[in-house]
Amino acid sequence: MGLVSGKVAMVTGGASGIGRACAETLAREGASVVITDIDAEGMAATVSSIESQGGTAISMPHDVTDEEQWQTVLAEVKNRLGGLHILLNNAGIAIGGPLLEMTLEDWQRQNAINLDGVFLGTKHGIPLIDQSGGGSIIILSSVAGLRGSPGLAGYSASKGGVRLFSKSAALECANAGLKVRINSVHPGIIDTPIWTKVRAGGAHSGANTIDPAALAAATVAHRAGRAEEIADGVLYLASDLSSYVNGSELVIDGGMTAGGGNRPAIEQ
Repeated sequence: MGLVSGKVAMVTGGASGIGRACAETLAREGASVVITDIDAEGMAATVSSIESQGGTAISMPHDVTDEEQWQTVLAEVKNRLGGLHILLNNAGIAIGGPLLEMTLEDWQRQNAINLDGVFLGTKHGIPLIDQSGGGSIIILSSVAGLRGSPGLAGYSASKGGVRLFSKSAALECANAGLKVRINSVHPGIIDTPIWTKVRAGGAHSGANTIDPAALAAATVAHRAGRAEEIADGVLYLASDLSSYVNGSELVIDGGMTAGGGNRPAIEQ
């Protein structure tokens, strides 16, 4: 028996990176996993990987900024799988660059996915999880949501926002007697495909990517983390092992926020 056997888990942004690793881990531990993303090819690869290991997974196209799509997807999850017990709000993007050069368009797009998407998922996910007997919502934040980082003002704002949002939402659920725990996870420098996508100067400047190997020196571990190491933390918060953990934050950063280095961290 796995740690989440018999549970239904939904992972947004499950086509790659941390999302894929979390979906694979939850499936390996017995959950039936629903993977959502806008990347159809990546979702198919995640489902194939899970099925090749004997797990159960389905995928659904999903733009997390669209409230109607959230309602449609969750209704489909209930219809096909009978309920929902675990929701990982993982979908996110990173747009770097100096604050004075950031466009309003970039600011709003980043917040629409990183913050609005989390709000919508949590708002519409809570009732279904409670109706299904209770469970856990995990929100992917970042160490950039715990402290400032030059060149990541917009990203830090979105990730700091979901950190306090998760705490407030957890308290609201508890006060209302809803059987839903809500916690945030704060990865540090994680070696995932986002490194090849993030533009250090935003959407309207050169496509300068960030090298995770160079940033790894900012951790006392002297290496970038692996997506699977974040997935292990998510599994803990998704399972009954964390039954007394609510409104909290789990930092997985190789000691970065303990005082090692001051470089920015980007995950997903």
